[in-house]
Amino acid sequence: MIVAAAQAESRAGDLASNVATAARLVRQAQARVVVLPEAFLTGYDASVFAGSLPTLDDLAGGVLDPLREAAAAYGTTVVASAALLRPHGRTLSSVVVEPDGTTTAPYDKQHLDGDEPTWFVAGRAGAEVVVDGHRLALSICRDGSVPSHAAAAAAAGASAYLCSAAYFPGGARRMDVTYAARALDHRFPVVVAGLTGRCGTHTFIGCSAIYGPDAELLARLGAEEGIALASLSSVGS
Repeated sequence: MIVAAAQAESRAGDLASNVATAARLVRQAQARVVVLPEAFLTGYDASVFAGSLPTLDDLAGGVLDPLREAAAAYGTTVVASAALLRPHGRTLSSVVVEPDGTTTAPYDKQHLDGDEPTWFVAGRAGAEVVVDGHRLALSICRDGSVPSHAAAAAAAGASAYLCSAAYFPGGARRMDVTYAARALDHRFPVVVAGLTGRCGTHTFIGCSAIYGPDAELLARLGAEEGIALASLSSVGS
């Protein structure tokens, strides 16, 4: 299975622009699975989080059509992320677009970080996306720093761990140690996509990477826009 962690700048509050960027990255990657950074579709910034957020019904409309078209063109399952308005509150969520256009938001970040509890409610359960019969666990940023999160995914039968992340300057070493450890802990590949560049008032470091089940670094980016790509033989070819 060919997987990709894609990173680029996200524009705070500009859903249409971010969807267009996501679609471009998916077309460039031409992978079976593409993971995008935390809150990429909406942008990661307080101005976004405190404002009007999209609902899942909004995302089911035409706004995601460019991303659906890219997913259909290359048979890609896209694991994106957005700040959403749910019936029970605001969440930082995984948004999954399937090659047939089906769009779901199956996972809400469980381990909120920093100021995030000001705006968001935490998710209550893990989730996965199934691709070609393989169960790929979903996580968002700090989830990966909590060993029990990946442990629960492994116990549930996950064969890989996908993480949408957004790390601030100074976090590169922590990212590397964290996600390599999750891979080694459970002997499954880890794919982490990091937000990069400027978004609203924040700067992010990127550092998207893919680790094999022995924690071997298979691909890594710096702060540049780009795609980390790898073939994960342990979850199909």
